[in-house]
Amino acid sequence: MNAELSKLRWACRRGMLELDSMLAPFFEHHYLDLSAPLQQDFQRLLECSDMELFRCLLRAETPSDTSLELILGVIREKHQARYSG
Repeated sequence: MNAELSKLRWACRRGMLELDSMLAPFFEHHYLDLSAPLQQDFQRLLECSDMELFRCLLRAETPSDTSLELILGVIREKHQARYSG
């Protein structure tokens, strides 16, 4: 694995179990299948604080960067499919 992917894998490890349980599996199973723009959005999403990311994934707030809504929706969809299937 190249250094950039290792760095992203590490960035998926957060201070909250809830985030870890959504981000790490998403990265492992879906990241490489994303389009380049969505990969960039995912990388920008990882720059958010844990609390902002948590609130956005739970739809309790809108991200300060509204262009991240699409990647948030993709993460939610994949997470839901993983546990309802």
